[in-house]
Amino acid sequence: MRRTVVLVCCSLALALLHAAAGPAVHAQAPPRQAVIETSAGTVVLDLMPEAAPATVALFMKTAESGGYNGTAFHRAVRNGMVQGGDPLSKDPSKKAQYGQGGLNLLKAEPRAPKMFGGAVASVLVPGKPDSAGLQFFIVLADQPSLDNQYTVFAKVADGMDVLQKISAMPPDASGMIADRVEIRTVTIRDTPPEPFVHDTKEQLGAYRAVLETSQGPITIEFFADKAPETVRQFLRMAEAGVYSGMAFHRVAPGFVIQTGALSSRTVPLSPKQQVLVHDLPPEFNDTKHVKGIVSMARGAAANSAQTSFFICVGTSSALDGVYTAFGQVVEGMSVVETIEQTPRTGEAPNTRIDLTTVKLVGR
Repeated sequence: MRRTVVLVCCSLALALLHAAAGPAVHAQAPPRQAVIETSAGTVVLDLMPEAAPATVALFMKTAESGGYNGTAFHRAVRNGMVQGGDPLSKDPSKKAQYGQGGLNLLKAEPRAPKMFGGAVASVLVPGKPDSAGLQFFIVLADQPSLDNQYTVFAKVADGMDVLQKISAMPPDASGMIADRVEIRTVTIRDTPPEPFVHDTKEQLGAYRAVLETSQGPITIEFFADKAPETVRQFLRMAEAGVYSGMAFHRVAPGFVIQTGALSSRTVPLSPKQQVLVHDLPPEFNDTKHVKGIVSMARGAAANSAQTSFFICVGTSSALDGVYTAFGQVVEGMSVVETIEQTPRTGEAPNTRIDLTTVKLVGR
C-alpha cells in the first residue's frame, strides 16, 4: 500500500487532504486559538481564518468534537518540522499506516507565499492540490523551499520549545517517531488579551520582577512613572519568557553587570516572542545611575534598546540622561555583588552565569 508522508530536510517535501468544509468563519469573529495538550507539553496556535477559512473551520470542528484527542505526532525532522493529526494514529497497532488517514476532505485554498518558522499547514497528497484534511505539519524554521506550496492556517503562539523537543525525538526504522507523542486534547478558545498593554502607570508600578539566576534571586521594582513604556515592554517580554535561558554576558566591576542579550539564549525565540522584540523609544529621565539602578542597554542610536539591560554596581554619572533607567534592585544586592566578583576575561565571565527566568509578582 502506498504511504503518504511528509519529508523535511534542508529542503522539505511533504504530503496530504480535500472536501467538506464546516460552518463559514466570519471575518468579524474574535481571534481564536487552539491549545494542544500533548504528552510532551503544551502548544498554542493562533488560528488564521482570514488566510484559510475552510481549513480553519474543519480544524475547529474536529477539535471541538474531540477528533484530535488521542492522535499523535507521528513524524518529525529534527529542527525542521513535526506532523500530526492523522485519525489512524489513535491506534498504535496501525503505526505502519500513519500518514494515510484523514485526507481528501477539502478543496484547495490559497497557498502561503512564505513558509515561515512556526507556520502550521495542511498536509497534502503529492500531486493532489485538493487533498487537505485533518493532518497538519508545523515547520520550526523558515522553509523557503516550501513557499507557495501549502495552505497555512495557523501559526505557533507558544510552545515552540515543546515542538523542538518533539522534532529531536529519534525515529524508528520506518521514519516514524519511535516513542509515542500523544495529542491528548485540542481546545479552541478566544485569544486572551495581551497582558500589560492597557495597564496604567500605577498598575505597572505595582509589579516586581524576580531575576532567577544561577547565583541566586535578584528582585527589582519599577519606575513606571519615569519610564512607563519601557516598564510595560519589559513586563511583556518577561511574561512571554523572552528572558528565560539567558546569561549575564558582561561583568564590569565598579560599573555594571549586564544581561538580556538574545545571543545568550539557550533556545531560539518562539514566533510569539519574536514579535515582542523591537527597538524602544528612549525614556531618558532624571534618575541617577548609582549602585542598584536597572537601565536599558543600547547601541549608538538613542532608540536602539531592545532586550538587553544592566544593573549598576557603582555610580556612573556619564549614563545619566542618556540611558533609560527603569528600575532598581530592592532585594538580592549580595547576588549582584557575587556576579560582579566572578572570574572573567576582559568583561566576559569565564563560566556561564545563567538568568534562568524572570518571574513577575504582584499580579
